[in-house]
Amino acid sequence: MAAFAGVAAALAHPPWGLLPGLLGYCLMFVVIDRPAPGHPFRSAFLRGWLSGCGYFLVSLIWLAQPFYVDAKEQGWMAPFAVAGVVAGMALFWGAAAVVYTLLKSHGVLRVLLFAGALSACEWLRGHVLTGFPWNLAGETWRAGSPPSQAAAAVGAYGLTWLTLVVFTSPAVVLEGRRGRALLVVAAVIAGAIWIAGAVRLATPYPYGPRAPWIRIVQADVEQETKYDPELLRSIVGRYIDLTGRPSSHPVDIVVWPEGAIPIAFDDYLTAHSWISGAIGMVLKPGQTLLVGGYRWTAAAGGAPLAYNSMAAVRRYAMGLAVAGFYDKYRLVPFGEFMPLDSLASRLGVKQFVHVGDGFAPGPEPRPMRLTGLPAVQPLICYESLFPGFTRDGAALSHLRPAWIVNVSNDAWFGSGSGPPQLLNIASYRAIEEGLPMVRATPTGISAVIDAFGRTVPSQTLGEGAFGVIDAPLPPALQPTLYFRLGELPFLLMLLASLSGARLETLRRGGARR
Repeated sequence: MAAFAGVAAALAHPPWGLLPGLLGYCLMFVVIDRPAPGHPFRSAFLRGWLSGCGYFLVSLIWLAQPFYVDAKEQGWMAPFAVAGVVAGMALFWGAAAVVYTLLKSHGVLRVLLFAGALSACEWLRGHVLTGFPWNLAGETWRAGSPPSQAAAAVGAYGLTWLTLVVFTSPAVVLEGRRGRALLVVAAVIAGAIWIAGAVRLATPYPYGPRAPWIRIVQADVEQETKYDPELLRSIVGRYIDLTGRPSSHPVDIVVWPEGAIPIAFDDYLTAHSWISGAIGMVLKPGQTLLVGGYRWTAAAGGAPLAYNSMAAVRRYAMGLAVAGFYDKYRLVPFGEFMPLDSLASRLGVKQFVHVGDGFAPGPEPRPMRLTGLPAVQPLICYESLFPGFTRDGAALSHLRPAWIVNVSNDAWFGSGSGPPQLLNIASYRAIEEGLPMVRATPTGISAVIDAFGRTVPSQTLGEGAFGVIDAPLPPALQPTLYFRLGELPFLLMLLASLSGARLETLRRGGARR
């Protein structure tokens, strides 16, 4: 039952969208709330862990795909990696079950404690060992839907707490008048979230003066073919052809995805490279190209360091000039760097990206200022998972960007559940910040996303599509409550969880007296 509860909750996420599966949290609560006698903590941990295994197995099944890109060298690792990540992520759910069992009272408000314990451990999952906050419960809702708009006020972690409270409350409906009252309150909360979100979405979008026009280029380059040197000219030709296509409107910014050209920036952005020459031929004076790739720099001791970066390349009358770089701050463990590298090497475990000894993390993120264009916060692939990433960069630089650009390499994830899930998760960053997002991938899904997290069908390229999106940059909204307060509302929710458990204890103590 515990494992089934986790599977059901995971199936509520896109791309499946089976929202009745959210009652899986209710079932999870029931089985953890009644641990085996004699060993309550061990029983609670096992049941919470099994729920997590079911949840993350469904959510992360796409993790096998990157290992089959280089099947000869890495294919053998796929089952072990998926099993290891699933079991590791489930530890957070097991820990939440133990915390709940340790602190729980016997009243109906223990539902709040369960929601607090699980959402707090989900916050830890997003921060421990660089974090991996994939498919938070609050991101179950399709981005751009009415319930998703609550993230603008409380963020994805706060929406996780609210979602858990609402869908766990039915478990206590048979516990007398207080249980029925709690279910009514939960229904009112759910209704208020839905109505407030619908009202927010019905507000006219504040289109103002002329916005920059964006061209997103999706060249449909599969990961298996990207690093074949014989295909380099073909790959470059795809991007050049799409970039140079006529447009019905003057384009200001062209966006290529992460790793668009599979060689270092230094090798193709120099004045004597045939690639930079081809780019210079299709970019018009005044246009800026944003492109993901990698670059080398020298460390203090002289050793070379590689960065996963995004370059801003501006076309002037006399030629190209690099206007700036953004170096990826949040790196993928085992994908872009190898934790415990010496031990992993002895075991034969290799990272996905074979660039030197892996990538080095860049400095803490800040918005990029580009000549003649609104300030932009880049998010490179994995970074789009993290709530508050753009907010933190704005705080460091004292500059709120006008938009977010997310360059990603979804080709790693194949054509399964990974790309639509990552699109949904990334869109929550737009909702939280009240900022539009421009998303470019090599094989899909590329899209223009407005500040409400909505993708426009005519401004979306699906998996396997070859083409461009030409669209005006949607305007930013006023700073959201989440942008102003960060995780403070979530912290208050956790305090409410603890207070609810304490109130039940005091009430029962008073009743006995």
